[in-house]
Amino acid sequence: MSKRQMDAAEALAGGGRLDRATELFVAHRDLLFTVAYEMLGSAADAEDVLQETWLRWTGVDLDTVREQRAYLVRIVTRQALQRLRTLGRRKESYVGSWLPEPLLTAPDVAEDVELADSVSMAMLLVLETLAPTERAVFVLREVFDLDYDEIAEAVGKSQSAVRQIAHRARSHVAARRPRDAVSPAETRAALGAFQRAVETGDLQSLLDILAPDVVLLSDGGGVKKALAQPVVGAGKVARLLAVGLNRFGAEASVEPVQVNGHPGLILRLDGEIDGVVAMRIEDGLVSGVYFVRNPDKLSRVERETALSR
Repeated sequence: MSKRQMDAAEALAGGGRLDRATELFVAHRDLLFTVAYEMLGSAADAEDVLQETWLRWTGVDLDTVREQRAYLVRIVTRQALQRLRTLGRRKESYVGSWLPEPLLTAPDVAEDVELADSVSMAMLLVLETLAPTERAVFVLREVFDLDYDEIAEAVGKSQSAVRQIAHRARSHVAARRPRDAVSPAETRAALGAFQRAVETGDLQSLLDILAPDVVLLSDGGGVKKALAQPVVGAGKVARLLAVGLNRFGAEASVEPVQVNGHPGLILRLDGEIDGVVAMRIEDGLVSGVYFVRNPDKLSRVERETALSR
């Protein structure tokens, strides 16, 4: 259910008094959105899943529900799993690299280190390598700390099967996630150095803050110009960034913001948002650069999105 629909429901209730179903849904809305977003990597699809969840929730006899949070998470998980399988088919025909939809987030998301890590662009890309059920189990267990019996009900598996899936997913993610935790100060320092290098077009400064095996991915969705394939290696990435950004000239500006719980950049051309840059930082160096230019994925960087767990 969208924020606009929530406001409408509240207005219809009169005097701010919500009916019980709406009140419970609103109370858990940020949590439900976060579950759906972490499973899908798309805010637009997460909102659709919330709408479907709301429609099913309104048909539930609340007197039979003991744990409203767990029940709502179960509904949203099932709806997200269905949507995830549809997304998989959609991504097969996607033009160029597919990147998660970036979110402008409030400082409180960054303060919750585990939440910030789980919604980072780097982690969402790792989650993309999991099968749908593995992703659901990993998110519900590792991020939201649900019990195995609750997860089993949500994904329609036995508890023993869920434990095996969780073990397999943890191993898979551990082998692909950033090796060491990076402090906010280290991330800000690396981002600041990256921003200065980008703004000056200084090739050597870019080389100094890029990891030797850095990967650059860009997502234009077939609408905006973007790289058809990932670019790997500090030299190639630095030259590409220096040349590409110099083409924008004086019309371009770079604004530091919080993207998915971590420092990121918004690139503007003539005052309009042209793209969002998020990064993966390891050992003080930029090991991943994620540049989203697809206009369909930029609506969530004009205002903060609330996340919760």
